[in-house]
Amino acid sequence: MSVPPVCVSIVTHNSRRYIRRCLEAVLSQHEVHLEVVVVDNASTDGTLKVLSPFRRRIRLIRSRHNLGFAAAQNLAIRHSSAPWVLALNPDVLLTPGFLRSVIEAADLDPRAGSVSGKLLSIGPGFTPLPEPRIDSTGIYFTPAMRHFDRGWHELDEGRFQRREYVFGASAAAALYRREMIEDISIDGEFFDPDFFTYREDADVAWRAQLMGWRCIYTPSAVAHHVRTVSPENRRSVSPVINMHSVKNRFLLRIKNATPGLLRRCWWSMLWRDLVVVGGCLLVEPASLRAFWELRQCARRAMAARRIIMARRRTPDETIAQWFDFKAVAQPITTMEIPQAVLTPVS
Repeated sequence: MSVPPVCVSIVTHNSRRYIRRCLEAVLSQHEVHLEVVVVDNASTDGTLKVLSPFRRRIRLIRSRHNLGFAAAQNLAIRHSSAPWVLALNPDVLLTPGFLRSVIEAADLDPRAGSVSGKLLSIGPGFTPLPEPRIDSTGIYFTPAMRHFDRGWHELDEGRFQRREYVFGASAAAALYRREMIEDISIDGEFFDPDFFTYREDADVAWRAQLMGWRCIYTPSAVAHHVRTVSPENRRSVSPVINMHSVKNRFLLRIKNATPGLLRRCWWSMLWRDLVVVGGCLLVEPASLRAFWELRQCARRAMAARRIIMARRRTPDETIAQWFDFKAVAQPITTMEIPQAVLTPVS
């Protein structure tokens, strides 16, 4: 099997500690024609110096200011025409054969627009952990409109050893089909720049599901990820990231939640909203800025919603099956394409 060209798109921002080993692992992927695009978001820690020896093997785009992860990824994607794009964080190490494995998985289904490999946790500085633990095997949503990484922090004891359909892929290391990128982009933007950072991959996953695309998880594609943001370490995370997290929780819903899903999930969603707002008022006042930011981008979000709903191919009942308090996955061997997915929903 010949593997088509793959663009690996990486966004750096003060990533000196990780980017060298990340790129070495990417460039060691065999049997794949690689295009590597790195967008540097105004790093000040010497990242560019680390990137210098790689200049002949990568395309480096330097931004004078921090565009945010979403806009910078869009910029990288536009600088390639490869039929596959791997969005990759600089704090991720691919194992040999990762790219070949995710593309082979995507070939199982022409409506597979994205693929998640098995991401395993690794310590700061890429230091091994005493026991192998899961970082992500795909994204799942709850009725409270929270999204999590499937299997996060569980010991890797063989639970996630088969290919499955999942809701979406973590953009720490997500393969996207160019055809899907072009199909679900809005005004030429794949990732929504208003998200800036955090939850932008969940937005893409939800939009893709609404438009009839699927995501496959494959355990044979393994990578290691240094996770810096999780619900458990929120107090140690930058206030700016926490603010965007709050803003993007509501932005996700404005753009993507269908009326039927809102009716089904309203109680769980409302309860979680009260917890979030109460937390901002009592514990995290810096995140109150999220509601001002949300107001600034609300008109664009509503315009995007109108486009998404007009192009939606997936009915409410199909989307609703993904929203559960336990991680949902569906076997590839038994799942059929609902007829409603093949044509726009009126």
